[in-house]
Amino acid sequence: MVQNHLLQVLSLVAMEPPVSLEAEAIRDEKVKLLKSIRSLSPEDVVRQVVRGQYFAGTVDGESRPGYRQEPKVKPDSNVETYVALKLFIDNWRWSGVPFFLRTGKNLPLSTSEVRVQFRPTPHVLFAAQCGQKLDPNALTLRLQPDEGISLRFNGKVPGTSVEVRPVRMHLSYDVEFGAYTPEAYERLLLEAMAGDETLFIRRDEVEAAWQIVDGIRQAWQDKSLSNREFYAAGTWGPVAAEDLVAQSGHAWREPVVVK
Repeated sequence: MVQNHLLQVLSLVAMEPPVSLEAEAIRDEKVKLLKSIRSLSPEDVVRQVVRGQYFAGTVDGESRPGYRQEPKVKPDSNVETYVALKLFIDNWRWSGVPFFLRTGKNLPLSTSEVRVQFRPTPHVLFAAQCGQKLDPNALTLRLQPDEGISLRFNGKVPGTSVEVRPVRMHLSYDVEFGAYTPEAYERLLLEAMAGDETLFIRRDEVEAAWQIVDGIRQAWQDKSLSNREFYAAGTWGPVAAEDLVAQSGHAWREPVVVK
Protein backbone atom coordinates (compact mmCIF):
# COMPACT_ATOMS: atom_id res chain seq x y z
CA MET A 1 0.00 0.00 0.00
CA VAL A 2 2.79 2.46 0.81
CA GLN A 3 4.91 1.80 -2.25
CA ASN A 4 2.05 1.52 -4.70
CA HIS A 5 -0.86 3.61 -3.45
CA LEU A 6 0.28 6.17 -0.89
CA LEU A 7 3.38 7.30 -2.76
CA GLN A 8 1.36 7.44 -5.99
CA VAL A 9 -1.16 9.79 -4.41
CA LEU A 10 1.62 11.84 -2.79
CA SER A 11 3.43 12.27 -6.10
CA LEU A 12 0.26 13.42 -7.87
CA VAL A 13 -0.65 15.90 -5.14
CA ALA A 14 2.81 17.40 -4.61
CA MET A 15 4.38 17.27 -8.08
CA GLU A 16 5.10 20.43 -10.07
CA PRO A 17 2.72 21.30 -12.93
CA PRO A 18 3.69 19.30 -16.05
CA VAL A 19 4.49 21.13 -19.28
CA SER A 20 1.55 19.32 -20.91
CA LEU A 21 -1.05 16.65 -20.18
CA GLU A 22 0.84 14.06 -22.21
CA ALA A 23 1.64 10.85 -20.37
CA GLU A 24 5.41 11.29 -20.33
CA ALA A 25 5.24 14.88 -19.09
CA ILE A 26 3.08 13.86 -16.13
CA ARG A 27 5.18 10.80 -15.33
CA ASP A 28 8.38 12.85 -15.50
CA GLU A 29 7.09 15.17 -12.77
CA LYS A 30 5.98 12.26 -10.59
CA VAL A 31 9.44 10.72 -10.75
CA LYS A 32 11.07 14.06 -9.91
CA LEU A 33 8.87 14.31 -6.85
CA LEU A 34 9.63 10.80 -5.62
CA LYS A 35 13.35 11.39 -6.06
CA SER A 36 13.02 14.58 -3.98
CA ILE A 37 11.69 12.72 -0.93
CA ARG A 38 14.33 12.82 1.79
CA SER A 39 15.90 9.41 2.32
CA LEU A 40 15.37 7.75 5.69
CA SER A 41 18.26 6.41 7.73
CA PRO A 42 17.57 3.66 10.30
CA GLU A 43 17.46 6.40 12.96
CA ASP A 44 14.98 8.39 10.85
CA VAL A 45 12.75 5.32 10.52
CA VAL A 46 12.55 5.09 14.31
CA ARG A 47 11.51 8.76 14.57
CA GLN A 48 9.36 9.14 11.46
CA VAL A 49 7.74 5.79 10.68
CA VAL A 50 5.29 3.77 12.76
CA ARG A 51 4.06 0.27 12.08
CA GLY A 52 1.17 -1.47 13.76
CA GLN A 53 -0.76 -4.73 13.96
CA TYR A 54 -4.39 -5.15 14.95
CA PHE A 55 -5.67 -7.40 17.70
CA ALA A 56 -9.25 -8.56 18.27
CA GLY A 57 -11.89 -5.86 18.19
CA THR A 58 -15.16 -4.74 16.63
CA VAL A 59 -15.67 -3.14 13.22
CA ASP A 60 -19.12 -1.75 12.40
CA GLY A 61 -20.68 -3.94 15.10
CA GLU A 62 -18.98 -7.10 13.86
CA SER A 63 -16.38 -8.91 15.97
CA ARG A 64 -13.01 -9.38 14.28
CA PRO A 65 -10.20 -11.69 15.40
CA GLY A 66 -6.67 -10.36 15.83
CA TYR A 67 -4.21 -10.65 12.96
CA ARG A 68 -2.29 -13.39 14.78
CA GLN A 69 -5.52 -15.38 15.07
CA GLU A 70 -6.20 -15.23 11.33
CA PRO A 71 -5.86 -18.51 9.35
CA LYS A 72 -2.29 -19.41 8.28
CA VAL A 73 -0.72 -16.58 10.34
CA LYS A 74 2.03 -17.36 12.83
CA PRO A 75 1.01 -16.71 16.46
CA ASP A 76 4.11 -14.52 16.92
CA SER A 77 3.97 -12.78 13.52
CA ASN A 78 5.45 -9.28 13.32
CA VAL A 79 3.91 -8.51 9.91
CA GLU A 80 2.54 -4.98 9.96
CA THR A 81 -1.12 -4.29 9.16
CA TYR A 82 -0.75 -0.52 9.66
CA VAL A 83 1.87 2.03 8.65
CA ALA A 84 2.14 5.77 9.35
CA LEU A 85 4.92 7.93 7.93
CA LYS A 86 6.24 11.45 8.24
CA LEU A 87 8.08 12.42 5.06
CA PHE A 88 9.84 15.54 3.84
CA ILE A 89 10.28 16.66 0.24
CA ASP A 90 13.52 18.49 -0.39
CA ASN A 91 12.63 20.94 -3.15
CA TRP A 92 11.88 24.65 -3.22
CA ARG A 93 8.12 24.36 -2.99
CA TRP A 94 7.85 21.92 -0.09
CA SER A 95 11.01 22.53 1.92
CA GLY A 96 10.26 22.07 5.62
CA VAL A 97 6.64 20.94 5.10
CA PRO A 98 5.85 17.59 6.73
CA PHE A 99 3.73 15.07 4.83
CA PHE A 100 1.89 12.54 7.00
CA LEU A 101 0.67 9.32 5.40
CA ARG A 102 -1.14 6.37 6.95
CA THR A 103 -2.83 3.18 5.85
CA GLY A 104 -4.14 0.18 7.72
CA LYS A 105 -6.44 -2.82 7.83
CA ASN A 106 -9.51 -3.27 10.04
CA LEU A 107 -9.95 0.46 10.64
CA PRO A 108 -13.41 1.92 11.36
CA LEU A 109 -13.94 2.96 7.72
CA SER A 110 -12.63 1.88 4.34
CA THR A 111 -11.84 5.24 2.82
CA SER A 112 -9.15 7.18 0.97
CA GLU A 113 -8.66 10.93 1.19
CA VAL A 114 -6.05 13.66 1.00
CA ARG A 115 -6.14 16.52 3.50
CA VAL A 116 -4.18 19.69 2.84
CA GLN A 117 -3.91 21.76 6.02
CA PHE A 118 -3.00 25.40 5.48
CA ARG A 119 -0.70 27.34 7.75
CA PRO A 120 -2.51 29.14 10.60
CA THR A 121 -3.21 32.81 9.92
CA PRO A 122 -1.91 35.51 12.30
CA HIS A 123 -4.25 36.04 15.25
CA VAL A 124 -5.76 39.34 14.22
CA LEU A 125 -9.30 40.79 14.15
CA PHE A 126 -11.78 38.01 15.01
CA ALA A 127 -9.04 35.49 15.59
CA ALA A 128 -7.44 37.67 18.26
CA GLN A 129 -10.63 37.49 20.33
CA CYS A 130 -11.12 33.77 19.81
CA GLY A 131 -7.66 32.80 21.05
CA GLN A 132 -6.48 29.32 20.16
CA LYS A 133 -9.97 27.99 19.37
CA LEU A 134 -9.67 28.47 15.62
CA ASP A 135 -8.66 25.50 13.49
CA PRO A 136 -6.48 26.08 10.43
CA ASN A 137 -8.21 26.06 7.06
CA ALA A 138 -8.11 22.71 5.29
CA LEU A 139 -8.88 21.29 1.84
CA THR A 140 -9.94 17.63 1.69
CA LEU A 141 -9.93 15.58 -1.51
CA ARG A 142 -12.07 12.50 -1.00
CA LEU A 143 -11.00 9.72 -3.36
CA GLN A 144 -13.33 6.94 -2.22
CA PRO A 145 -16.04 6.31 -1.35
CA ASP A 146 -18.36 9.25 -2.11
CA GLU A 147 -15.84 11.15 -4.22
CA GLY A 148 -15.81 14.87 -3.51
CA ILE A 149 -13.95 17.97 -2.34
CA SER A 150 -14.44 19.80 0.96
CA LEU A 151 -13.06 23.19 1.99
CA ARG A 152 -13.05 23.83 5.74
CA PHE A 153 -12.55 27.37 6.99
CA ASN A 154 -13.55 29.62 9.87
CA GLY A 155 -16.62 31.79 9.45
CA LYS A 156 -18.17 34.44 11.66
CA VAL A 157 -21.54 33.47 13.12
CA PRO A 158 -24.17 36.05 12.02
CA GLY A 159 -25.14 38.55 14.69
CA THR A 160 -23.56 41.10 16.96
CA SER A 161 -21.13 38.71 18.65
CA VAL A 162 -17.65 37.93 17.36
CA GLU A 163 -18.12 34.18 17.58
CA VAL A 164 -16.23 32.31 14.87
CA ARG A 165 -16.58 28.61 14.17
CA PRO A 166 -15.43 26.15 11.49
CA VAL A 167 -17.72 25.76 8.46
CA ARG A 168 -17.47 23.57 5.40
CA MET A 169 -18.18 23.87 1.69
CA HIS A 170 -18.59 20.47 0.06
CA LEU A 171 -18.72 19.26 -3.54
CA SER A 172 -20.09 15.77 -4.07
CA TYR A 173 -19.44 14.36 -7.52
CA ASP A 174 -22.46 12.09 -7.28
CA VAL A 175 -24.82 14.91 -6.26
CA GLU A 176 -23.40 17.53 -8.62
CA PHE A 177 -22.94 15.49 -11.79
CA GLY A 178 -25.22 12.53 -11.20
CA ALA A 179 -23.60 10.60 -14.01
CA TYR A 180 -22.11 7.15 -13.66
CA THR A 181 -18.48 7.31 -12.51
CA PRO A 182 -16.33 4.44 -13.83
CA GLU A 183 -14.64 2.23 -11.27
CA ALA A 184 -10.87 2.70 -10.91
CA TYR A 185 -9.89 -0.53 -12.64
CA GLU A 186 -12.53 -0.01 -15.30
CA ARG A 187 -10.84 3.29 -16.15
CA LEU A 188 -7.41 1.62 -16.21
CA LEU A 189 -8.59 -1.10 -18.59
CA LEU A 190 -10.07 1.49 -20.94
CA GLU A 191 -6.83 3.52 -20.89
CA ALA A 192 -4.79 0.37 -21.55
CA MET A 193 -6.90 -0.48 -24.58
CA ALA A 194 -6.60 3.09 -25.82
CA GLY A 195 -2.81 3.08 -25.37
CA ASP A 196 -2.85 5.99 -22.90
CA GLU A 197 0.00 5.49 -20.38
CA THR A 198 -0.82 8.44 -18.11
CA LEU A 199 -2.28 6.36 -15.28
CA PHE A 200 0.42 3.70 -15.40
CA ILE A 201 3.70 3.95 -13.55
CA ARG A 202 7.03 3.84 -15.34
CA ARG A 203 9.97 1.61 -14.38
CA ASP A 204 12.04 4.46 -12.88
CA GLU A 205 8.99 5.51 -10.84
CA VAL A 206 8.64 1.99 -9.42
CA GLU A 207 12.34 1.92 -8.54
CA ALA A 208 12.21 5.35 -6.86
CA ALA A 209 9.23 4.31 -4.72
CA TRP A 210 10.77 0.99 -3.71
CA GLN A 211 14.00 2.72 -2.74
CA ILE A 212 12.06 4.63 -0.08
CA VAL A 213 10.16 1.58 1.16
CA ASP A 214 13.13 -0.81 1.14
CA GLY A 215 15.01 1.40 3.60
CA ILE A 216 12.05 1.19 5.98
CA ARG A 217 11.73 -2.58 5.61
CA GLN A 218 15.42 -3.09 6.33
CA ALA A 219 15.21 -1.01 9.50
CA TRP A 220 12.32 -3.19 10.75
CA GLN A 221 13.94 -6.50 9.88
CA ASP A 222 14.07 -8.97 12.80
CA LYS A 223 12.53 -6.41 15.20
CA SER A 224 9.53 -7.37 17.31
CA LEU A 225 6.47 -5.18 17.68
CA SER A 226 6.20 -3.19 20.90
CA ASN A 227 3.01 -2.80 22.96
CA ARG A 228 2.54 0.75 21.63
CA GLU A 229 2.39 -0.61 18.07
CA PHE A 230 -0.70 -2.78 18.55
CA TYR A 231 -4.21 -1.45 18.00
CA ALA A 232 -7.69 -2.89 18.36
CA ALA A 233 -9.63 -3.71 15.21
CA GLY A 234 -12.16 -0.93 14.68
CA THR A 235 -9.86 1.86 15.90
CA TRP A 236 -7.74 4.32 13.93
CA GLY A 237 -4.35 2.83 14.76
CA PRO A 238 -1.78 2.41 17.52
CA VAL A 239 -0.80 4.93 20.16
CA ALA A 240 2.61 5.25 18.52
CA ALA A 241 0.92 6.79 15.46
CA GLU A 242 -0.74 9.44 17.60
CA ASP A 243 2.63 10.27 19.10
CA LEU A 244 4.13 10.61 15.62
CA VAL A 245 1.93 13.55 14.64
CA ALA A 246 1.76 15.01 18.16
CA GLN A 247 5.54 15.60 18.04
CA SER A 248 4.87 18.18 15.30
CA GLY A 249 1.90 19.73 17.08
CA HIS A 250 -0.67 18.02 14.87
CA ALA A 251 -3.32 15.32 15.20
CA TRP A 252 -4.85 12.85 12.78
CA ARG A 253 -8.23 13.89 11.42
CA GLU A 254 -10.66 11.01 11.29
CA PRO A 255 -12.43 10.69 7.91
CA VAL A 256 -16.20 11.02 7.92
CA VAL A 257 -18.77 10.00 5.35
CA VAL A 258 -20.30 13.14 3.83
CA LYS A 259 -23.81 12.86 2.43
